[in-house]
Amino acid sequence: MSFLANRLQRIKPSPTIAMTTRAGQLRQEGRDIIGLSAGEPDFDTPEHIREAAKQAIDAGHTRYTPVDGTPSLKQAISQKFQRENGLDYAVSQITVGTGGKQILFNALMATLDEGDEVIIPSPYWVSYPDMVLLAGGQPVVVECGIESGFRLTAEKLEAAITPRTKWIILNSPSNPSGAGYGRDQMRALTDVLLRHPQVWILADDIYEHLVFDDFQFVTPAQVEPRLKDRVLTMNGVSKAYAMTGWRIGYGAGPEHLIKAMGKLQSQSTSNPCSISQYAAEAALTGPQDYIRDSRRAFQRRRDLVVAGLNECPGIECPTPQGAFYVYPSIRELIGKTSPDGTLIDSDEAFANALLDEKGVAVVFGAAFGLSPHFRISYATSDAQLTEAVARIKAFCQGCT
Repeated sequence: MSFLANRLQRIKPSPTIAMTTRAGQLRQEGRDIIGLSAGEPDFDTPEHIREAAKQAIDAGHTRYTPVDGTPSLKQAISQKFQRENGLDYAVSQITVGTGGKQILFNALMATLDEGDEVIIPSPYWVSYPDMVLLAGGQPVVVECGIESGFRLTAEKLEAAITPRTKWIILNSPSNPSGAGYGRDQMRALTDVLLRHPQVWILADDIYEHLVFDDFQFVTPAQVEPRLKDRVLTMNGVSKAYAMTGWRIGYGAGPEHLIKAMGKLQSQSTSNPCSISQYAAEAALTGPQDYIRDSRRAFQRRRDLVVAGLNECPGIECPTPQGAFYVYPSIRELIGKTSPDGTLIDSDEAFANALLDEKGVAVVFGAAFGLSPHFRISYATSDAQLTEAVARIKAFCQGCT
């Protein structure tokens, strides 16, 4: 009898964390490494948010809070949904967790029985399928390639739905592709979902505020109010306010689902950090200038990276609508040999050779369910990005 639970065999460690860890190890060995694998803003948390956390400590807010969030933070979240998305949620319909990942995990663990299906468009965030598997569900991956702008179409959604489908996960703008669903594109999906009342929608809106050009963010319950009673809308402060380490995510949905998620959280992590909750409240209710400024910086970086990668032989890089990632194709490089003689027979081989030979850490596309691609996070300085693109170009030019 194995000591470790069989359920652990269903999942694998996060490839993004693995690549970031390997890059860190090479850096400790003295290598000049540019890390583009971690999805984390490189800006400091805004000062007024940090001050709110300090004030919370001084005021003695260092004890347990209600399991799934303080009433005042939930009220701030309710106001955010009304102000920014036109959605009305009572405090009893809101839950707060230790990061957006816990909100997703709680929802899936609280609702999936063995064999229940969850539709996941690929490329997808690496954790979606593993969380579904851990909860006993079955991921149904629907490939959404570069030809469709990395977006799920109504036809593909209709074809993927079965009597066992319980959820679909929609992430817009997307990690890893940066692709976003405009109102008409989202409406096409919600029209399909109206015909299948057993299917719930898990909307991962964590990159809501990181959108570029004239793209207008929308969320499913906003586009189709008739679906609101079977939508869980997840968001958080990590990306929008450079608060990844504060670990605060939140979700809003039907009260019976929110209660079930709270029940699960009460027997796992219990409440999120009290100090972080006060900081998140300040983020949602305070000045929003940071969002505008960071969006401008990320758009500049996006344009730098897209232009540079499209000058690299064998790389095709679409322009994303949001987030801080690009997801270039390396189809023309498959089968070639790297400058130091490595056969590039997959996007994983490409990523490993690029790190070994040029010191640039990216994440291979197979980790996100769609090859042959790789993901770059451009949440780092212009200077680092310029140097990284130059190294990638030199790598590609040396492939034969």
